[in-house]
Amino acid sequence: MVLPTAYAARTAAYSLIATDLDGTLLRGDDTVSDRSRAALARVAAAGARHLVVTGRPAPRVRPLLEDLGGTGLAVCGQGAQLYDVGADRLLWSVTLDRELAETALGKIEAEVGQVYAAVDQDGTDGLTLIEPGYRMPHPTLPAVRVGRRRDLWGEPISKVLLRHPTLSDDELAGVARAVVGSLATVTMSGPGTVELQPCGITKATGLALAAEHLGLRREDTLAFGDMPNDIPMFDWAARGVAMANAHPELKAVADEVTLSNEDDGIAAVLERLYGETGCVAQYAPKTLSMEP
Repeated sequence: MVLPTAYAARTAAYSLIATDLDGTLLRGDDTVSDRSRAALARVAAAGARHLVVTGRPAPRVRPLLEDLGGTGLAVCGQGAQLYDVGADRLLWSVTLDRELAETALGKIEAEVGQVYAAVDQDGTDGLTLIEPGYRMPHPTLPAVRVGRRRDLWGEPISKVLLRHPTLSDDELAGVARAVVGSLATVTMSGPGTVELQPCGITKATGLALAAEHLGLRREDTLAFGDMPNDIPMFDWAARGVAMANAHPELKAVADEVTLSNEDDGIAAVLERLYGETGCVAQYAPKTLSMEP
């Protein structure tokens, strides 16, 4: 049988707000609306922390966080990096073994034919390198084109990004998960963005590490996202809110679906939860499944 946990009234709002960027906090033009900025300011005034949890590597996040006035932590690279924004340094990072990455690519191409690859280099000054044929899903993000695939492996990397000329993201991710095994973790983080990252690393591992560093708990955490790579983060957090534009897989596990990123879905939830006193209305948390 399925037993719902008791309705809970909280005297203060969540103390950790974890937000994805692309398709979630950011609008399609890579900006944060005035309404969302005001909602995040309300969160800060209530004593809570806002934590960006993104697939973007640290160098691609720095300008956005500086624009938001952030000086704290950010989880980057799908959880492979814990970035101290104010100090501009990585407190923690995990790299993807480059030989394993090449092997994984070979296994995928044996099933689906040629794919086009890119890599995010590790470090606060790491580059995004793209091989011939790879097209950046976010044209505003800087990238350096290399001449041959082997040129991708010159420096330590945090992840590999994949595109296929004809397969959909869901199809490519499905094949990759089936053949890669323990060589890497396969994620899908946005249109045209299937990724290989270090085995066992997800947004949840990075979020848990950041929460521990901040002295906060999963019970204190409210998470927002839009893609399947946010599922581990939703599983870890006390409550997960999917955007109206979210992938069906994420909506299926979300506790709530809000408005789209273009319609300030995050702000709509935070405005409801954080009043002048920081109180939150009652809600029904996740259910617990128990065998009879």
